[in-house]
Amino acid sequence: MPERMKPFLPSAVLLFLVAYLGVQALTGQRGLLSGHERDALMAQREAQLAGILEQRQDLEVRVRYLRTDSLSRDLLEERARAVLGFADPRDYVIRVSAPVVAGTSVPRA
Repeated sequence: MPERMKPFLPSAVLLFLVAYLGVQALTGQRGLLSGHERDALMAQREAQLAGILEQRQDLEVRVRYLRTDSLSRDLLEERARAVLGFADPRDYVIRVSAPVVAGTSVPRA
């Protein structure tokens, strides 16, 4: 019996390979049926990018006002108070914990 099957062995391997690639083309990570997952991930990344771009624009404005040619006194005072830890007696101070960034350690008091 095995001798009679030898001519069909390459065809069986090829059929298995075509079936495997067909299943992967439909259900794999980049397959045809996983398009909605990619779209959801893309929307999430675009929202994240928009937030980062908005944050960058805010930082660029703040940096522009801290340059010597257009120094903003209010922003300079705000930064000095934040760095030195001082507050005006008329200010309301609300303390919030800073988010922990990966790769940094949390200071212990």
